[in-house]
Amino acid sequence: MKSSLDAKRLSVIRSRLIRMHFESGVGHIGGNLSSIDALALLFNERIGQEDLFVLSKGHSAGALYVSLWSAGKLTDEDLQTFHRDGTLLAGHPPANGIPDILFATGSLGHGLSLAAGTALALRFKGSSGHTYCLTSDGEWQEGSTWEALIFAAHHRLTNLTVLIDHNGLQGFGRTDEIASMFPLFERLKGFEIDIHVIPGHDLAAIRAALDAPADRLKFIVLQTSKGKGVSFMENRMEWHYLPLKEADYRQALQELGEL
Repeated sequence: MKSSLDAKRLSVIRSRLIRMHFESGVGHIGGNLSSIDALALLFNERIGQEDLFVLSKGHSAGALYVSLWSAGKLTDEDLQTFHRDGTLLAGHPPANGIPDILFATGSLGHGLSLAAGTALALRFKGSSGHTYCLTSDGEWQEGSTWEALIFAAHHRLTNLTVLIDHNGLQGFGRTDEIASMFPLFERLKGFEIDIHVIPGHDLAAIRAALDAPADRLKFIVLQTSKGKGVSFMENRMEWHYLPLKEADYRQALQELGEL
């Protein structure tokens, strides 16, 4: 039976994500913190036995692993191997070894194509399963993502939900400075899709968007903050890369009420 996610439990999940990144000494924490709310909710409340998930923004693998942990699909011992030699929990999702991870992703712009093909395959098989895909906002600067949207909209894949982590930052700056399509949801409106633009850290808003009836492809644009929950990380581009020093780690846990 799926368990409901609340703010207190989400804080524990967010803290476990920070601890995992600190102990492994790797960065990419900012984009993990912007997406953890939606990912944790999906795996704790929505994704069932027949459903499938594709993480297109593969650099948020940490958030995916911790969400799987929170849903009882990975153990604490598994998380302790994150980014270590010989681990299944690599810096980007692995191609095999973890049943809930279908594809190796990380080279941005390919996840939506994989998700669309997966959704169409489920339809052909007569499955009741639903496919969910989480993309970054930066990868909408890539043509392959738009090609996948054309395909998915054409086939009216009602069994596919696309979530966009719209935190406004990418590797070298703001998305509206690198190759602007701001606001992204306006660019999407020309397609035969249902679009929900919501506050991406509001659990009730995420639930409502996921539950909204749709007779065509559904997009949920999550308006998020990179580094959400940690004051010195929020909306700071450098936390796309930086690992945590011990003082940073302790301050982060203190702000989340876990220290």
